[in-house]
Amino acid sequence: MGTGEIEGTVIDGRYEVLERIARGGMATVYLAHDRRLDRDVAVKVMHPHLAESEAFIARFRREARAAARLGHPNAVAVFDQGLWGEAFYLTMEYVDGEDLRDTLRREGALPVGESLDIVEQLLDALGAAHRRGLIHRDIKPENVLRATDGTPKLADFGLARAVSDATAASTGTVLGTVAYLAPELVTSGSASAASDIYAVGVMLFEMLTGRQPFAGEMPINVAFQHVTSSVPPASESIPGLPREIDDLIGALTARDPDDRLRDGDEALAAVRRTRDLLSAESAALRADVPGVPEAQLPTTSPDPEVANGPNGTTPLWVKPSTGTAAIPIGVPQEIAPTSVQRHRRRWVPLLLALVFTLVLGGGAAAYYYLAGPGAFTTVPSVRGMEWEKAADAVADWDLVPIRVEEFSDTSPSGTVLRTDPDSDESVRKNTDVQLYVSQGIEKFPFPDVVGQSQEEALAALENFGETAVIEKFSQSAPAGEVLAIAVAANVFDPDGDSLTAGDPPAVDTLIPHTTTFELVVSKGKEPVPTPDVTEKTVEDALAELEDAGLTGVEADEREYHDTLPEGSVIAQSHVGDGTYRGDTITLTVSKGPELVEVPRVIWMNEAKAVEALRGAGLDVKVNKPFGVILNTVRTQSEAAGTWVKKGTVVEIEIV
Repeated sequence: MGTGEIEGTVIDGRYEVLERIARGGMATVYLAHDRRLDRDVAVKVMHPHLAESEAFIARFRREARAAARLGHPNAVAVFDQGLWGEAFYLTMEYVDGEDLRDTLRREGALPVGESLDIVEQLLDALGAAHRRGLIHRDIKPENVLRATDGTPKLADFGLARAVSDATAASTGTVLGTVAYLAPELVTSGSASAASDIYAVGVMLFEMLTGRQPFAGEMPINVAFQHVTSSVPPASESIPGLPREIDDLIGALTARDPDDRLRDGDEALAAVRRTRDLLSAESAALRADVPGVPEAQLPTTSPDPEVANGPNGTTPLWVKPSTGTAAIPIGVPQEIAPTSVQRHRRRWVPLLLALVFTLVLGGGAAAYYYLAGPGAFTTVPSVRGMEWEKAADAVADWDLVPIRVEEFSDTSPSGTVLRTDPDSDESVRKNTDVQLYVSQGIEKFPFPDVVGQSQEEALAALENFGETAVIEKFSQSAPAGEVLAIAVAANVFDPDGDSLTAGDPPAVDTLIPHTTTFELVVSKGKEPVPTPDVTEKTVEDALAELEDAGLTGVEADEREYHDTLPEGSVIAQSHVGDGTYRGDTITLTVSKGPELVEVPRVIWMNEAKAVEALRGAGLDVKVNKPFGVILNTVRTQSEAAGTWVKKGTVVEIEIV
């Protein structure tokens, strides 16, 4: 399917196209609604001819993935990518607002403070990108979108690089937008983080002065000025502008990349230092450059391909108050001469100049693309090589090696994992080749988790591999507390510091993130039922309690028992469920029956004899076989002085 007027179409069954909002030489941008997540998005559909290049397809996918990982508030977020019909598309954050070019057309120029605010936020995003090895390569006001609250967002991260590699025969596409082109891109075709910084510096100059630093009738004239001339001081256009602003622009736009601020982080620090030196009055300074009056803005959209050329992107606003076709800022309109004689006098030198420029430009272009820095070469295969050797090999093929480090679970530190562009890919000479160099396996310090709760331990181990939890009963640790930790399996380290399964390393030792663990966690005390050991000998009872996991103890004092012999268990403190391993069970042990001494009651009268025997704890049975004559005890069944069990029945005979 092509990419003509597709309003109302649903791309990939998900993105419902609402309206076209921009169109350029490499893509058309549509406002769409994401049916799955119920949100508005911007869908950039690349022109179908780009999909014919395998180099573009590979580059487009890599750059889109890199941009999606950027995740910065001042960079337009990339959500999704895919192939739709014959064209690739990219789904991005929809920014409801205008681009910086629209702002400059309307305002003419911006105050110093506002300009620095915009640059500061853009450099913050570039710093994050440069740290990941991501170069924008096409920074210009058209690629700076401003939300309704004024927040600037840098769009098209990495896409210019993908397109320039796919359409290398086109000077504009390869080299970028000429007004913001770094000198090294003109002379060598080599782009770096410093190239982005140069473009930011030019853009800062333009925001402050209302004009670009270099102008010319042809792109090659402007490119030549970037190489041979320094960006002029902005103070020439703004009386009273502090020298610190000129110094900042000079540091951002130094012609030699080695003299320029190197990347987004370094440039951001310089902007903030400059900002701190400015007074409120200086921050409020603004060039006296008028914007385009609203009444002069066009009521219909200009033809985008005519307005911005084959590689531009022109917003297609249709509201009368927000048209974008404007008179160039800072260049007054001139009335063309009407005299025929004046035209005749001027056409000869103009024609000669045009022929000279075409010859010079054509020769330079032929040299650039056939034998010079723009000629093609091949990315060598350096995977598995050490960085130094790989960098030398890449340089030998007239390419610029750029080191990008990342972790690898399998490759030793210092070895090349892959290249971007890929090996054997055909690219221009002096192209940056990112060599992804292994930092070895990613490691984290081993945390001390013994004694922590299970939740705390698992959180501390989240940077590592899987953790298996094994629950065990514990006599001392409460439920959920970590008792021990062990390495679950052998761990491979490409640099040689491998781990073996078993005991863990010392706390804070750096170990591979792939390490897996076994975490032993307390289940609390183990519940065990208490057996009934009453009527058993104390020895047997203690042994049975020990076998059950309990501790038996004898009460401090034994007690008499009429039926259980001495040493037998009379009672215990607990029986059945509700006890835990290690609990103490108290046993009450029998002393046997209680003994009493039999008193002598012979010759006592009946009453006294009964009283004496009962007082000794004995029962009495009175026998009177012959009747009562003397009322005295003649015999007793238990001899006096003997010891018998308390309660024994003593029979007495009365005569």
